[in-house]
Amino acid sequence: MTDAIVLATVLDMNAAEPLKAELLARRGQPVTVDASNVERLGGLCLQVLLSARKTWAADGVDLIIAPQSQGFSEQWAAFGASEANDYDPLAQDTLAQDPLEGALA
Repeated sequence: MTDAIVLATVLDMNAAEPLKAELLARRGQPVTVDASNVERLGGLCLQVLLSARKTWAADGVDLIIAPQSQGFSEQWAAFGASEANDYDPLAQDTLAQDPLEGALA
């Protein structure tokens, strides 16, 4: 069974730590992140989500970000991130060489 996390409307720096804690509590389990209500995506929450994506991929577990609001999708792309559910664990990314050294470590 996939656990679900519903993201807040505003993902600013105040939302980053609670989001990190919520994700860490579910590490090792398949997770669906519901971004359907997101109006604003800030850089720190983007880093947390990118790190989670990398960590879940390294653990061999699914982390899916769906559904996504238009605002979430546009801001995700504006940061230059790949599609939110289009993750290649073999591609280099600038957050961390080791998934455990990223925002979730």
